Parts: sequence; structure tokens; C-alpha cells
Amino acid sequence: MRKISVIGMGYVGLSNAILLSRDNDVKIYDIDNEKIKKLNSGESPIIDSEVKDYLNTKKLHLTSSNNFKEVVKDADIIIIATPTNYDTQLNYFDTSSVDLSIKKCIELNNNALIVIKSTIPVGFTSLVRDKYSKNNIIFSPEFLREGKALYDNLYPSRIIVGEKSAQAMDFAKLLKEASHKNDVEIVLTGPEEAESIKLFANTYLAMRIAFFNELDSYALSRTLDTKEIIKGISMDPRIGNFYNNPSFGYGGYCLPKDTKQLLSNYENVPQNLIMAIVDANRTRKDFLADYIIKLKPSIVGIYRLTMKAGSDNFRHSSVQGLMKRIKAKGITVVIYEPFYNDVEFFNSKVETDLEKFKSNSDIIIANRLTEEIEDVKDKIFTRDLYGTD
Repeated sequence: MRKISVIGMGYVGLSNAILLSRDNDVKIYDIDNEKIKKLNSGESPIIDSEVKDYLNTKKLHLTSSNNFKEVVKDADIIIIATPTNYDTQLNYFDTSSVDLSIKKCIELNNNALIVIKSTIPVGFTSLVRDKYSKNNIIFSPEFLREGKALYDNLYPSRIIVGEKSAQAMDFAKLLKEASHKNDVEIVLTGPEEAESIKLFANTYLAMRIAFFNELDSYALSRTLDTKEIIKGISMDPRIGNFYNNPSFGYGGYCLPKDTKQLLSNYENVPQNLIMAIVDANRTRKDFLADYIIKLKPSIVGIYRLTMKAGSDNFRHSSVQGLMKRIKAKGITVVIYEPFYNDVEFFNSKVETDLEKFKSNSDIIIANRLTEEIEDVKDKIFTRDLYGTD
């Protein structure tokens, strides 16, 4: 059994830890004591059905701790899965948590292979390898969906590692052997190529979301049936009938920051499309907010801050952009979000009583529909046509 340490207990870190803990001794570190307490008691600290199932039914060699030294000191492999954020003021990724984790790992365990799973800018891996004079730092991008992170690790579309070496292949095989997919392809690339793959893949997904959202904006403006248009164009096999459900815009952990980071990497490189993808998300929110404002509601209800069904993440969720624009016009906004514990969210009341929330709202904005608001369909404003993400 390998000794594997994971730094960070978000979707990426926890799904990798559980994936590898069936056949390896895995320790996971996080600064959040509540998450540690939940995991050590067999409860999932994130919303993910496969994670919950594995914690309840599988024999896992997995422990969690807030003691960094105890987690990493004896590890053969250390996976870094701390969050990175795009700083719009400085126009770059804030990778300080990743850099600090690498520094501490080297100080405590100089021989372990360090695998970066966090999303990073192009050139970061080479930068830290030079900075610390270490060749045992590699990057392996993740391609996970929120709420389906472990499933996507069990059935990966591909395994990519940003180094053409024996240690890179060894790690790739470790992931492949832990998966349930025998024919998954391993791709070894240079570090900058792997970093680019991650950013371009997410930007393409953002582009697809933006395309169908702009289609929907067109249809709304002309009182056309969006669903009929999407069905007709999606029958073309080159387009495909998937990932085509309109929304309020792309958001969440990855797409907003990755598209902006990729755009910043295009300095001195001719481009039009990448800028358009970033701009399209803002335009979509402007259009939908104006559409709602023209209906002249007194109280607008926000049903869930989360990005999608089956998720507890509402960081950078697109509905927040609608909220800000609506509130700027003096319209009262009230929120129903059971995963948020405070009484207010950005100065808007958080209502814990669903029935009261439904009755008091003139319009209810719902990025994704669920059964519990079907009884107030006449109040719902959504662009969810298919009940999928």
C-alpha cells in the first residue's frame, strides 16, 4: 500500500482521497475542523452521492487531520488540492495556497512526489520546480463535476499528467487502477501543455454554455420557443444533444476563473473568441435582469444560491449576478438557501421557511427546477428547459 497525503478537502481533494483509499493508506488535511470531524465520523463534508455511498459501504483506509506535519511527513505521494482564485484587480490566479503547501511539504518531506491537482496558470509548475530546485513536482488536471466528483474519478474521460517520465506514468497508473474504467486513456504531456489543457477544456465548456444561453436570449427577445430551436440544432451529430440546457450563466468553482485566467494568458497573442466568452456571461446576466425588472415585481425570491441540483456550492453562482442587478433597481430580494446558515446574504434576508418564501415572493428566480417549487409554477422564472445541468 502506498502512503498518500491529500491537502484540501474540497471536491477535488476528497474525491481523490476516497478513490485512492481503497487500496492505499490515505491521509487528508484541511483547516476546517468541522469537515474533519464529519469525515472521521463517516459523514461526507460535501454533497456528492458517490462519496456518501463509499463512506457508508466501502472499506477505506482514510483518515483526516488538521495537523499538516502528521499528514505529510511519511507520505510517498502528496496531492495538492487547495483552492485557487482569479484576482480581477491584479489580473492573475492567486496560487498562494498551492505555493505555501508545496513549500511546507518540501520542508517536512523532501522525497515525496508532489502532484498539483489545483487549477493553476500556464507556467506555474515549471516556476515552482525552479523555485524549489525540485524535479518531483508535477501537475495532473482534474475534470470533475460538482456533486459527481467521485463518479468522474471512478469513470474518468482521460487521465492527464504534465510530465513525460516514469514518475508521471506511475501516478497515472495509480489513478487508472483505482478507477472502474479499464479503457481510460493515459496522456503524458509537458507541464505547460497539461496546464493549457485544463484551461482550454473549461473555456470550451463555458463557450458552449454561453452559446445556448445567447440562443435562449434571442428566443426570449422574439417570443420564440427555445426548446424547439435547441432540439433542431442538437440533432446535428457534430453539435449533439447534450450540455445544451440554458441557465443564468456559467459559474461555480472553475469556469469563471479559468476563462479569465486563459484570457490573461493571451497577452500579446491575437484573439477574439476568448474575450467574447468572458463578456457573454456578463451580457447574459444583464439581459435576464432587465427582463425580470420589466415585470415590475415588488419582492423577488431567489430559490437556491447553489449552481446546480445536487450541489452545495454557491461560490460565484450566476444567480448572484442577477440578484445584484435587481437590487440595484430598488427591488427587494429574499433568498431561500438551506445550506446557508446566516440570516442575511449580502444584505438580503435568508428565509428558512420554504412555504413562507413561496407565498411572499412575487417572482421566484430558480436556476434549476425541483419538485418542491412545482406548486408555484406560475411564479417561477427559470431558463431550465430539461431539468438537467
